[in-house]
Amino acid sequence: MTVEDFIREFEQGMRDVGAADDWLTARRRYEALCEAFAPADPPGLNWTDDEADGVRIRRYRPPDAASGEVLYLHGGGWTLGSVRSHHGIVADLALRLGHPVTSVGYRLAPEADYGQALDDCQAVLEDCRPVALAGDSAGARLALDLARRVGWQGPLGLIYPPVGIPDADSLGPDAPLLARAEILQMWRDIADTVPALCEAHPPAPHIEALAVDHDPLTQPFEAAIEHWRANGADIRYHRAPAMVHGALHAHARLAPMGEAWQAFCAGLQERLARTPVSSD
Repeated sequence: MTVEDFIREFEQGMRDVGAADDWLTARRRYEALCEAFAPADPPGLNWTDDEADGVRIRRYRPPDAASGEVLYLHGGGWTLGSVRSHHGIVADLALRLGHPVTSVGYRLAPEADYGQALDDCQAVLEDCRPVALAGDSAGARLALDLARRVGWQGPLGLIYPPVGIPDADSLGPDAPLLARAEILQMWRDIADTVPALCEAHPPAPHIEALAVDHDPLTQPFEAAIEHWRANGADIRYHRAPAMVHGALHAHARLAPMGEAWQAFCAGLQERLARTPVSSD
């Protein structure tokens, strides 16, 4: 598959999502769209749907899993996305890390606000007590804010997140699958309930970061990475050439995305190997 093929197919799928008459239908169409790009489950991987403190989760366990759980927060603009839409990503992550991974089905807007979604993620974190935290896009912003809220000290994996307060001056140019105006509108929809957390310091001391070439969020993300490094954070940064926002869903079919994803996972795995696991 070429990136042009991916853009064309994903754009058509998102038009179908946008044409839905209600949120339930839109979300089911989004799940089907993302699932269409996902690879088959890796051999030996087991997963189960469950709840943690009343929040829906999906638990993944790879063969010969190491101790220490990883928490994953999915993207989808805070209105779409679920443990189903990101199943292919999280299943592959669990296999590559060799650790159990829990995917969080936090509440979505407009039925819930950003603060409630963040509360759901914190409830699962406190229940599962993970050793690493990761997320993509809107989920990466939740991971970033959650890390700041709880004083996170473990590895933090961030995949093309919106950082700071997105505005016309900070965002990069429009790109396929994600325009500046879309980001600004999504931010306006949640801004009133985003917690005012101190952004003067890095969200975590050890960060694995992944972005793509064509994404308005890459420019502010890179600026944040530079600021965090200047303030003492240990950050490895990966950037997938020629790729677009959302291409992680097709990591198994887009070679540049797959290579950057594998490097991101290897870096996170190396950080996990150096992270102590509580015996509690």
